[in-house]
Amino acid sequence: MRWTLKPQPSHDKVKSLAAELKVSELIACLLIQRGIETFEQARSFFRPNLEDLHDPYLMKDMDKAVSRIEKAINKGENILVFGDYDVDGTTAVSLVSSYLRTYYENVATYIPDRYDEGYGVSYKGIDFADDNGFSLIIALDCGIKSIDHVTYAHGKGIDFIICDHHRPGDELPKAVAVLDPKREDCTYPYDELCGCGVGFKLIQALAQNRNQTIEDLVPYLDLVATAIGADIVPITGENRVLAKFGLDVINSFPRPGIKALIQNLKKTKLTITDVVFIIAPRINAAGRIKHGNAAVALLTEFDLDQAEIFASEIEQHNADRKDLDKQITIEALDQIEINQETDKFTTVVYDQNWHKGVIGIVASRLTETYYRPTIVFTKSGDKLAASARSVKGFDIYNALEHVSEHLEQFGGHMYAAGMTLKEENYSLFKQAFEKEVANTIPPELLIPEISIDAEISLTDIDTKLMRILKQFEPFGPQNMSPVFMSKSVKDTGNAKTLGSANEHLRLFVKQNNSEGFGAIGFGLGKKLDEVRNQQPFDIVYHIEENEFNGNVTLQLRLKDLKN
Repeated sequence: MRWTLKPQPSHDKVKSLAAELKVSELIACLLIQRGIETFEQARSFFRPNLEDLHDPYLMKDMDKAVSRIEKAINKGENILVFGDYDVDGTTAVSLVSSYLRTYYENVATYIPDRYDEGYGVSYKGIDFADDNGFSLIIALDCGIKSIDHVTYAHGKGIDFIICDHHRPGDELPKAVAVLDPKREDCTYPYDELCGCGVGFKLIQALAQNRNQTIEDLVPYLDLVATAIGADIVPITGENRVLAKFGLDVINSFPRPGIKALIQNLKKTKLTITDVVFIIAPRINAAGRIKHGNAAVALLTEFDLDQAEIFASEIEQHNADRKDLDKQITIEALDQIEINQETDKFTTVVYDQNWHKGVIGIVASRLTETYYRPTIVFTKSGDKLAASARSVKGFDIYNALEHVSEHLEQFGGHMYAAGMTLKEENYSLFKQAFEKEVANTIPPELLIPEISIDAEISLTDIDTKLMRILKQFEPFGPQNMSPVFMSKSVKDTGNAKTLGSANEHLRLFVKQNNSEGFGAIGFGLGKKLDEVRNQQPFDIVYHIEENEFNGNVTLQLRLKDLKN
C-alpha cells in the first residue's frame, strides 16, 4: 500500500477558520480540505437544510418538461416512465411514477431487460409504448445519447422527456425536453446529481406548479438517498442535503419496500455505507438475476405484507447473485493462475458460461485482488460482452478508445466501462489492451493508495473530536470518512488474530503516555509479527465508535500498518 498525505492547507488559513468557527485546528484543516473555507460554507455543511436546494426551474428545459407533462395530464394521455435496470434507474422510475400517480392514474413503468435489450432506451421499449397507446415517455438515468431512438419514437407520434446525468455527446436527442445538468448550455448550479436526483428535480418542479412545498416531497427522499449511495456520486452540495434527509427517512419512516428490506437488520441506525452495501445490492440483484421490474414493484408497493413478499423474492435473487459471483470469481482467479498472467499490467479473462449479470462484480473483485485494470468477458448472443473496472488514477475509458478498432461498441467513464466484440477479435483485443496499459500507466498506480487527511497523535482523539466527526456524515466521494496517521505506536501485548483463517488483527495501541485505544484491522492478520515485542509501528485508520454490551468506546479501524 502507498501512503499519501494529502496537501495540507496553510497554517494561517487553518488558524483563521478555527478561530472563526471555534473549533480545533484539526477540524479546520479537514474542512478546508473539503473546500469549506468560510463560516457560511461551514454552516451549510454542518446544518444541511432543505431550503438549500436549488430552484428546479434553473435547470435547462425544466419549464418545457413540466409544460409537456401537464398537457399530457390535461388531455388524458398515457405516460410511460422508463429507466435503466440498475439502482439509480429503478429508484428514479419508482420516484417519478409514484409521485405522478398521486394525482394521475394513466402512468405505467418500463425497465428494459438487461439481457434482451441492454442498457438505456430501447427500440423494444418504444414499440411497447406504441403498441399500448403511450404518447409520452419520461426517460430517467438514460437517453442523453439516444438520438436515433428519440427520432424513431417521434416517427410513431411519441414524445420524449429525458432526465439524465451522464455527459452528452456532440448532439442532443430531439426530445421535448432534455434535463441534464451536464449539458454545456445548462447553467444549473450543481451538476453532480445522479439520475434519480434529476428525477427528483422534475417532481420538485411539478410540485411547485401545484403549490406543494418541499416538505410534501420528503417521503420520496429514501429513494434519492439510495440512488446517491449506489451511484457513488459526490456527497457535496445538493447531494449532501438529499442524502442527509433521505437517510432520516430510511431510519424513521421508510416506504414499505425499503422497510421490508431492512426490518430484519440488527442495526438501529443505517448510514450511507449501509445503503451502499445492504440496500443497493438487493435492489440491483433483481435486474442482474431476474428483471429490474421486480425492484420497481418492491419500491412502489404500499402494502407492507405484499412488500415483504417482494423483498423475500429479491433476497433470494441476491443470494443467487452472491453464489454466482463467488463461483465465477474462483474460476477467474484459477484461469489467471493457470495461464500465469499474474505479472501482467492488466487482467483480462473470458468464459462463455459466466453469467452476464455479475461480471461487473467479478471485475471489481479481481481488481481488488491484483490491483490492475480488469476486464471480464462472457458470451452474449453471437458476441462477447464485458465489464471493465480500473484502478485509482487510471482512465480505462481512454485506454479502450485507443484500442477501439477491436471492439464493436463500448461506453462508460474513467473507472468503469462496458463493451462488446466479436469472439474472433478477443485475443487481438487482449494483446492490444495489455500493450496500451503497459505503455501508459504510471508504475505507482499499480500499488493501492491510502489517502491520508492528517497526521495526529493519539492524544488528539477524544469524544469531542468524535462528536464533531460524526457531523461530517453522510460520507462519500469528496467527503470520505477522514483517514488519520499516527507514528511510533506500540501494542500493549494483547495483539491477536481473529477469523476462521486468522485473517483479521485485534490489538490495543498506545503512543508514548497516551490513553490506549482498541484497534481492529480487517485483512491485516498477516501483520501480527510486526506488532509484537513492543516494537513501534505506524498506523493509518478511521476513528469509530464500538458498542458492546451497551457500552460505547472509541476504536481505531486500521487500514494498514508498517514498521
